[in-house]
Amino acid sequence: MKKYNAILTISMSATTLFSCSDASGTADGYGNFEATEITISAENNGKLLQFDVQEGDTLSKAQFIGYIDTIPLALKREQLQVSKAIISSKSKGVLSQINVLNAKLKTGNINKDRMQHLIRDNAGTQKQLDDVQGEIAVIKSQIRSVEIQNAPVVNELKAIDVQLKQLDDQIEKSKIINPIAGTVLTKYMEPNEIVSFGKPLYKIADLKMMQLRVYVSETQLASLKIDQEVTVKIDDGAAMKSYKGRIRWVASEAEFTPKIIQTKEERTALVYAVKIDVENDGRIKIGMPAELWLKNKTQN
Repeated sequence: MKKYNAILTISMSATTLFSCSDASGTADGYGNFEATEITISAENNGKLLQFDVQEGDTLSKAQFIGYIDTIPLALKREQLQVSKAIISSKSKGVLSQINVLNAKLKTGNINKDRMQHLIRDNAGTQKQLDDVQGEIAVIKSQIRSVEIQNAPVVNELKAIDVQLKQLDDQIEKSKIINPIAGTVLTKYMEPNEIVSFGKPLYKIADLKMMQLRVYVSETQLASLKIDQEVTVKIDDGAAMKSYKGRIRWVASEAEFTPKIIQTKEERTALVYAVKIDVENDGRIKIGMPAELWLKNKTQN
């Protein structure tokens, strides 16, 4: 995510001073419109099989606009599933042994409880109980041994499951889903071209709400505050068209007036950048110059 090139904003300030100024020159600030631009990049490698995007298109959030070839990923996933089936068959034999031993352990515990009752009733001996407990110990030892043998198989199955999840994630990311509602500004790729991870596909911006960046003097700063309503004017033929704006951000540090300003005295003056949200009716374009009016002043 980035803002429209600040250099362009500064370089157009001089044009603004002349093209957007009224006869009385009473505007409180001059600047240019910008919008928050997002460059959408590929999240996978491969051929771009479908890409339904044209510059100027209006896209909605979460809109499906294309996909990257997923055949290699699908084949790899199928191969992993075969490997998992083979390993699982080996693991089933080991698990069946554990099930048999667990059944024997359950029987041993039942015999142990019965023998303890017989001893309390003087119908059994301690040796009989010791023999049963010995059998239980042997069975537990056998279970641990089989589990140790089965551990590598279980870990291998877990590793395959992780790889399958990674492939599923890659296949999902092969779909190109538009992240925000907005207008396509630039298209970088065409269908059937080969893309790689991180390669730009298109640039989009929400043009419904534009930001005017203006520069004001230190003396004007005290009259500005966040969320303050102001008036913004643009050229409309021989007249000026007004919009309602709202201050969204005021710079905390001063900067020198852009060098494009004509006189040296003006260039050495310190100014503060201000961003103003303006609802776009379709006429406002990125880079367009505009005026800031803090009060409702009447033009001559």
